[in-house]
Amino acid sequence: WIMAYTTIDNPELHFQVKTYSGDGSAQSITLDGDEDMQPDFIWGKRRNSSAAHELYDSVRGTTKYLISNSTAAEDTNTNGISAFNSDGFTLAGNSSINNGTIVAWCWKAGGSASSDSNGSITSSVSANTTAGFSIVAYTGNETAGATVGHGLGAVPQTYWVKSRSVADGWRIYHHKVASDPETDYLVLNNNNANADSHGYWNDTAPTSSVFSLGPAGEVNTNSSTNIAYCFTEIKGYSKIGKYVGNANADGPFVYTGFKPAWLMVKGDRADGWQIMDNKREGYNVISPRLLANDTASEYTNLTNCDFLSNGFKVRSNDSHMNYAEDYFYIAFAESPFVNSNGIPNNAR
Repeated sequence: WIMAYTTIDNPELHFQVKTYSGDGSAQSITLDGDEDMQPDFIWGKRRNSSAAHELYDSVRGTTKYLISNSTAAEDTNTNGISAFNSDGFTLAGNSSINNGTIVAWCWKAGGSASSDSNGSITSSVSANTTAGFSIVAYTGNETAGATVGHGLGAVPQTYWVKSRSVADGWRIYHHKVASDPETDYLVLNNNNANADSHGYWNDTAPTSSVFSLGPAGEVNTNSSTNIAYCFTEIKGYSKIGKYVGNANADGPFVYTGFKPAWLMVKGDRADGWQIMDNKREGYNVISPRLLANDTASEYTNLTNCDFLSNGFKVRSNDSHMNYAEDYFYIAFAESPFVNSNGIPNNAR
């Protein structure tokens, strides 16, 4: 493999996984990284009981959350996240992400949002161009061909779009779902296979400044408020790709150029969004798994994969990760395979 150099030697400045416990009492959660990171996007899930995923971000503001496993519009949880802190976040009281054992996946964007007028729809954007991540708020106009500025300064490989004001499903653009991915979409809140529709992205590929919308209500209802989480690959830090399963217990190795901290996989069939990370178990083989589209508690009896110094290795013929079909994935780094000084990392 070609050695992977990177501009991000310490991924924990931009993404961290945090596990913690709660008893319903207000508490401040401190992230574990060696250096402080103020998260702008926090995705939390109770692990030991059935509960909804709760997604918060600094652009929509504290207490405002969306649910990855639901079509529900944005809601307010005064007992949810009440502050985004310089080294973590504060929980106000008794909520599903402050009771029992919980995991929080935390991304750093760009802090306070700025106006972006690159698109035909003016957006409010918090962008971390170093790490290839932006949070984009915009108001729909139900116009085919509308464009929205994303602030990344590079072409996004995936974006996750959800109406805040309308009870509609999540729509996902992923650049590997087809040879013409701008014609297709995935749905985060259910297990549907990839499907074709011009209504979401207007059959128009994103650019380094904007993504395009069709007139479909899930992404562009007239006067609806919407949020988009946009990602572009950064070498040695993030990878947004596809692999082909072999239906064998000795599954495929997938090269990412880094040791993964977080991995989400979706098969191109009626199957759920599998999420694994480096903290809930902390050693190979990685088996704890949560489903982005489901309220279920953590699965711990499935053999999934190893997180290696330069990618991940599927360790079973489990249908969720290794039928003879396409699997789309999104991964973020614990550490780059080779840092900017040419020093390689270690496997577990």
